Amino acid sequence: MITHEQRMQKKKELVDRKIAAAEVERGVLVVNTGNGKGKSTAAFGVVARALGHHMRVAVVQFVKGRSDCGEETFFRAQPGVAWHVGGEGFTWETQDRERDAAAARLAWEVACGHLGDPGVGLVVLDEMTYAFKYGWLDLEAVLAVLRSRPARQHVIVTGRAAPQALRDAADTVSDMGMEKHAFQSGVKAMPGLEW
Repeated sequence: MITHEQRMQKKKELVDRKIAAAEVERGVLVVNTGNGKGKSTAAFGVVARALGHHMRVAVVQFVKGRSDCGEETFFRAQPGVAWHVGGEGFTWETQDRERDAAAARLAWEVACGHLGDPGVGLVVLDEMTYAFKYGWLDLEAVLAVLRSRPARQHVIVTGRAAPQALRDAADTVSDMGMEKHAFQSGVKAMPGLEW
């Protein structure tokens, strides 16, 4: 009978081999997508991690327009963070396609400045997938910029319904599902948890 210690030793050997085989050091493109909660929250956790490693970080929000979000309040106060709210609010609230498209194009211009700066270690493009869903930005043009960014720069793109070409270009894709959500039971979005 195999003991717990023997199983863990085999597992350690396997993990150690995989770690030794991973020799490439470069920036990674991450996509957090799906209908579940936590896509942006996961990205902001990586922002905290990057800041802990003294990296400069840029966050560009494409849809969210409110200015009372806890993560924005916290991270704007941190040295080394550039934060840009490029959205006008959720599309069902703005109800103005041209204004939303213009805001997305302006946010993309800001993002391109960060994506061209080798001093920025992490760029978060929050809720960017909506810009593709609604045709505000050309996906191929965005992918070309992402491919030409500085070699050590990491990028996280968040939002529902990430297009397949973006998923294919990404190094890591997390598709976050939802089993249930308090809002479905009539619980209001609560500060500190939802925003």
